[in-house]
Amino acid sequence: MTTTDVKGPESTGDEQANEAVGGAAGAAPVAAQDVLVEDEDRGEAGRAVRAELEDEGIALPGSPASGEDSHATRANRVRSFEVADFSRPTSKDEEWRFTPLRVLSPLFEDLPTEDLEGDPAVDYQISVPEGAPEASTLAPGQSPRGTALVPEDIVSAVASARTEQALHLRAPRGAELADPFRVAITGRGAERRGNAHVVLETEESSVATFVLDHTGSARFAENVEMIVGDNSQMTVISLQNWEDDALHISAHHSRLGRDARLKHIVVTLGGRAVRINAIGEFSAPGSELEKLGLYFSDEGQFLEHRIFVDHAAPKCTSNSAYKGALQGKGARSVWVGDVLIRKEAEGTSTYELNRNLVLTEGARADSVPNLEIETGEIEGAGHAAATGRFDDEQLFYLRARGIPELEARRLVVRGFFAELIQQIDVPEIREALTDSIEAELQRSMN
Repeated sequence: MTTTDVKGPESTGDEQANEAVGGAAGAAPVAAQDVLVEDEDRGEAGRAVRAELEDEGIALPGSPASGEDSHATRANRVRSFEVADFSRPTSKDEEWRFTPLRVLSPLFEDLPTEDLEGDPAVDYQISVPEGAPEASTLAPGQSPRGTALVPEDIVSAVASARTEQALHLRAPRGAELADPFRVAITGRGAERRGNAHVVLETEESSVATFVLDHTGSARFAENVEMIVGDNSQMTVISLQNWEDDALHISAHHSRLGRDARLKHIVVTLGGRAVRINAIGEFSAPGSELEKLGLYFSDEGQFLEHRIFVDHAAPKCTSNSAYKGALQGKGARSVWVGDVLIRKEAEGTSTYELNRNLVLTEGARADSVPNLEIETGEIEGAGHAAATGRFDDEQLFYLRARGIPELEARRLVVRGFFAELIQQIDVPEIREALTDSIEAELQRSMN
């Protein structure tokens, strides 16, 4: 197996690395941080960009992180249900160094959900497939709530503490549910706070799909807890289709039993600022975890996706693939991938990949894949990242065959996302996603 390792911002401009990973996706090699590293050459414009980022509380690539967690292993993070055990994040914290903290600061407050009489801050419409029990609720400490997810930051802790009854959706033992569970989550106001905790469960030998669709506007702090029972198969599709003024921070935490399989899909197209931290934990041998993500950042939009895969059991497999496109001034994306292979996790196989396609000037992508390995007895481990613009040769090839330039550019972007879209097993979501990407392209290319 050939692997191109790109460990952080200092490597994102490596031409060979970008060509090896990004060229096939139609991305011409380009340094992910070129807008930053060339500041001095760009004069006042470059310094203005740097000042703007610093004003938002974003630590620049290459800046040293500080704080207790800057040198700690990913497995040693504080985990607690107590809000008081966490402090407000700062740009000096490695976990938050790329995040615009001032924009997302309303979500760091310990505030209740702002429901009014007959007018909830966030509305939930739930559809349960035939053969599944009706939706239920779980109080704090009521099993299986808290089986997988224990908060790792202040937002997650507040969401847990401020959610008196968590939504619980369950596929019973041995059931194979043909239709998905659907939860339509609609925010009722950009200034209104919402807190949520959702527990998704597949009991032993069951098969189920869960769709979470976020729309409207809100300041939304969310926990999504996934309990994947022995020999069960779970698919989770989280769609972020927010309005342009929404703020959303979410912690997704899954725990896989023996011979279990989870496909976790995140699609983020809307929102002023969205940050999703997806954690997967293997608790028994023989399990498989697939993490897929797709995002499209527009002018002034910030989208951050973090993944952490904890290989704490032997003979488990994980694969992660995230792809993003960016267009417009101030469009920003962050992807951070962490994989920990513990000493006891012999026979592990893992790979993580991130690709970014920059469509216009003024956009910025950060991509940081990491591996932490505590045993040499593994099947394989690798990671790769690439950020690029359109490949001029691909465009020339298409135009030489009579395809107009705008259509040629759309074809390149469609091809860039097609591999991930095809892996979404719900046809209407595939179609809606294709239409949404087409609408994004119409705005940037006409």
